[in-house]
Amino acid sequence: MSLWDSRLGGTEELCHPGVRRNQTGGRTLWARKDRPFRCPSSVRRLGSMAALGRQVLDWHRLRALSWACLARHTPHLREQQRMSPSLFCKLTTAPNGESLQELSCVKPKKYVQEPEHRTSLVQCLHEEQRTCVDPKSLELEKAITSLQDMGFDEAHINNLLSMQPSVHPQQLLDIISEFLLLGLHPEPVFMALKKSPHLLKLSPTQMKRRSSYLRKLGLGGGKLKRVLHGCPEVFTMRQRDIDNVVKVLKEKCLFTVQQITELLNRCPRVFQADPSELEYKFQYAYFRMGLTHLDIVRTDFLQYPLTKIKQRHMYLERLGRYQTPDKKGQTQIPNPLLMDILRVSEAEFLVRTACSSAEEFEVFKKLLDREEEESESHASEEEEEEEEEEDE
Repeated sequence: MSLWDSRLGGTEELCHPGVRRNQTGGRTLWARKDRPFRCPSSVRRLGSMAALGRQVLDWHRLRALSWACLARHTPHLREQQRMSPSLFCKLTTAPNGESLQELSCVKPKKYVQEPEHRTSLVQCLHEEQRTCVDPKSLELEKAITSLQDMGFDEAHINNLLSMQPSVHPQQLLDIISEFLLLGLHPEPVFMALKKSPHLLKLSPTQMKRRSSYLRKLGLGGGKLKRVLHGCPEVFTMRQRDIDNVVKVLKEKCLFTVQQITELLNRCPRVFQADPSELEYKFQYAYFRMGLTHLDIVRTDFLQYPLTKIKQRHMYLERLGRYQTPDKKGQTQIPNPLLMDILRVSEAEFLVRTACSSAEEFEVFKKLLDREEEESESHASEEEEEEEEEEDE
């Protein structure tokens, strides 16, 4: 057993025989009676280390108090103090030369951020960052999320947002929502807007009014898909022009409501036709070619140019390959189908239907143009004579 023992507490210990007790600086030391007391060097080192530890603790307390005093007067130091509580941590060396480990914090508890306080601080910082974000960026992010929910992919969304950069994102969502409410899918809506980007400049009120009108005409759901693809301008046209076209089909051409719906669905470009030309085209088909209302609707007759119709019909007629039906709808020769007259290319029309050469057809078209010019000039002369007679 060693003759020298030291401790910082005050519990009882067994004494070696012939040893007396001395009190030195609050430490209990034991010495033999026959030798003078001498403080070992190890005890002196322990005392100096304890004093140094007390000085470090006092320095940390003073530093914490100085931070608190400065923080009252300087807000940025107060924020720095809150954000860096982990700077004052005690480090100790592990045995056997292992790496340093972080132990308990030396600072007083009131200066240490607990985990729940740190979590709330991060949440506050995130909230402050959200408040600093540009409102336009938030609106754009909202629009992107809404378009994704509608079924548009990333490529479509990028194209939609770049079509009309001046259009507000909410207006873009309103226009697209109206198209989807009509029963359209994202793909046809995207194709229509790509074809006619000016549709995005429509006001939501105008879009809703036009959509309601098209529903009344029976052009909802899948029917509107063809209308939107063939004539997207139907949403930007004046209401008066559309009403005039529908009025001619109903009152002048005597189509039924169901026939008008099917006609507009099959031939969307009819919406943009001139009412007077539309009426003349119907009369030519009905009286000159002997077609019925149902034939005109099912063959998409009204979508073809009037010049093309007259050239091919009259050429076949002069070749003796087409005959106008009588009042009973009968002909002496079988007339070719309208699809073989109008739906095919000019080369195919000449080979399969007319059985003629391209040179002959070109000569006929020039003669036909000359006849029409003469008839127009003759008609204008007659009108002038009638006006002169009325003046006299």
